[in-house]
Amino acid sequence: MMADFNTPMEIDSDDQLISNPNKGKDILIVDSTNDKATPWVEKFRPQSLADVAAHRDIIDTIDRLTSENKLPHLLLYGPPGTGKTSTVLAVARKIYGASYHNMILELNASDDRGIDVVRQQIQDFASTQSFSFGVKSPVKLVLLDEADAMTKDAQFALRRVIEKYTKNTRFALICNHVNKIIPALQSRCTRFRFAPLDASHVTERLKHVIKAEGLNVDESGLTALVRLSNGDMRKALNILQSTHMASPHISEEAVYLCTGNPMPKDIEQISHWLLNESFMTSLRSISDIKMRKGLALVDIVREVTMFIFQIKMPSGVRVQLINDLADIEYRLSFACNDKLQLGSLIATFTRARSAIVAAAK
Repeated sequence: MMADFNTPMEIDSDDQLISNPNKGKDILIVDSTNDKATPWVEKFRPQSLADVAAHRDIIDTIDRLTSENKLPHLLLYGPPGTGKTSTVLAVARKIYGASYHNMILELNASDDRGIDVVRQQIQDFASTQSFSFGVKSPVKLVLLDEADAMTKDAQFALRRVIEKYTKNTRFALICNHVNKIIPALQSRCTRFRFAPLDASHVTERLKHVIKAEGLNVDESGLTALVRLSNGDMRKALNILQSTHMASPHISEEAVYLCTGNPMPKDIEQISHWLLNESFMTSLRSISDIKMRKGLALVDIVREVTMFIFQIKMPSGVRVQLINDLADIEYRLSFACNDKLQLGSLIATFTRARSAIVAAAK
């Protein structure tokens, strides 16, 4: 059952809010003029809803609900680095102004995941009214990050807290896997899915950071940053900052060297060996490039899997090849012997090569 929002939110102006040191967590606001060691993820975190890089349909909906004093309980879910936490913090800044940290309780459920946290910290925060010059400000905000890490008992307890204190508290749950949130909690929230960011949005935001920091980034380097981020803005900024610390000129090669990922030309060469050379030649050549460039076999398998979509082959052979590569990647995730799995990789392509020749006849 959705919460009753007939009563409009009463929002105090900035100068009315009074600090309460015993409740909530201070949210870090990082000034862009701070020390150079500040992580760029925080330095360039959006400060308003207008600054959020993508998902304009979701942002506009939440913005309208906030403006109309009809903000519901929120459940934001999707992959990391897509703007979920930044959106909620931007909402809090819009509602509460500069003193918003007095009116928000931020918890990370991966650390505070038990039922005691719900019964003590969250319930204590939600049950107390905020006063400013004798006037109540009934609506506070509880931000629960990584909510999918909460135990089932804690989620059931949270459901009851949400029902009980919905008149003076809004809850924002953030998670990566919505299927780990119990249906009883999902039904009490308005759900928004944050998909991986489009390459154009990642590129636009990176260009803003590059200009602000005065970085020397060429076009190939920017393309590599966007490709390796896989729609994760946090990952893109971390790679950009670490590459800048390692090299004054950020090129494609610098990005791949910094992250340890195999370069596209290396993957193309490895795929050529797998599809055309004998077992022993492929084994020696791939082992050599792994040693020289410090590549991980699991990264090679992952990139080769993506590369085969560019190769013309019968669809049945491609599907079987992808399944076999997924099995190898799965075994590597359990620290299986690299040499053994490299042999399995080459054998997989040998079978695929035979199937392609047979299909051609």
